[in-house]
Amino acid sequence: MQSDLFEDGDGPKTPSLPAGAPLAARMRPRSLEEFVGQEEVIGADRPLRRMIDADDLTSIVLWGPPGAGKTTLASIVASHTQRYFAELSAVSSGVADVRKLIEEARERERISGRRTILFIDELHRFNRAQQDALLPHVEAGTVTLIGATTENPSFYVVGPLLSRCRVFRLELLQAEDLIEIVQHAVADNERGLGAHHVVVDDDALRVVPELAAGDARTALNLVELTARITKPGEDGVRHVTREALEGAAQHPTMLYDRMGDAHYDTVSAFIKTLRDSDPDGALYWLARMLEAGEDPLFVVRRLVILAAEDVGLADPQALPLAVACQQAVHFLGMPEARLPLAETTVYLARAPKSNSAYAAYGRAQADAERTRNDAVPMHLRNAATGLMKELGYGAGYQYAHDQPGHVVPDQTHRPPSVEGNVYYVPGELGAEPHIDRGGAAAE
Repeated sequence: MQSDLFEDGDGPKTPSLPAGAPLAARMRPRSLEEFVGQEEVIGADRPLRRMIDADDLTSIVLWGPPGAGKTTLASIVASHTQRYFAELSAVSSGVADVRKLIEEARERERISGRRTILFIDELHRFNRAQQDALLPHVEAGTVTLIGATTENPSFYVVGPLLSRCRVFRLELLQAEDLIEIVQHAVADNERGLGAHHVVVDDDALRVVPELAAGDARTALNLVELTARITKPGEDGVRHVTREALEGAAQHPTMLYDRMGDAHYDTVSAFIKTLRDSDPDGALYWLARMLEAGEDPLFVVRRLVILAAEDVGLADPQALPLAVACQQAVHFLGMPEARLPLAETTVYLARAPKSNSAYAAYGRAQADAERTRNDAVPMHLRNAATGLMKELGYGAGYQYAHDQPGHVVPDQTHRPPSVEGNVYYVPGELGAEPHIDRGGAAAE
């Protein structure tokens, strides 16, 4: 007979950890009383809580990151409701599955009067045809939909279906929530680790939120994994330490999807932090993106845009530096590309800011759209042929290089309808106040 992996041979015998379902699955809350966190969604007197308690649920979409409790809430609804609870996975189901389930729901209500709740996990994976097949039956009340998605439903759920559902946004679990969840699991004798002589040290508990990044599933499974690879001490207890947890985790979970919300939210934080001239904050978001596997060329494109849009003429060297960074990133690749990216990030964060060129273009764009059919003034047209010259093309044009200072102060350069409108208003920071009309920095 093969000995238990954790059997020490000497000293007290420690029960083997169960080899069945993962701890996160065994500890899934069975009631709202066991559910931890998400007070803004299911706290006392919150709409979703009242709907569940009254068994008066309308179609809803639960939107949130992995491990936030979407599937758990759906299962709690199933245990509270008097309605039939049916499930579909958007990964493996098609239009035919939807239609079959709808027919069953219609027949069930006709025979027994019992209505159906339909839970669809990963709703964002349903294509338009599948969602369209579902729409009339949600609208008619044949089924009450509970959709779970990690992606923004505004982008992934068709408008007509989304308008018939109430969206509830679940957030990453707070540190205290994750610690409470782990403590419950360690103490639970029936489903958790309570009967298996596992103790999680206080400093290990404190690092769980950092390693799990708000994901209850990750937190529980990490604790169980660490307990499995920790040999019992002389007292027969498996002491889960901070070092053991960090070793089992290897790297903290990083919630990031290069095509999803985390991608756009993180780069938005990066740009706004740069605009606010915070180099440390910008470096943090840069590291979050790069360490999660973001394309460095995507990051540097954002830096080039910011150099022109937000630094602008307050530091005319910002744009050439950002373009040089793009070349360096393309040439080097990762991981060395982190170096020019970090240098450019710090430079742009510390640079004086001006959006005068960006704002000026917006004003000019508005005039161009409003007067787009105005003819080019004759003196600005090119007289490429004799006939064009006879017709007055180029007549009266003053050549700048023939004028004092190579500037023509009294020549008009726009159609009469917009002549005199001011677009460019110089900023007051950095080099911009010292740039003269000719475009050169004044001494």
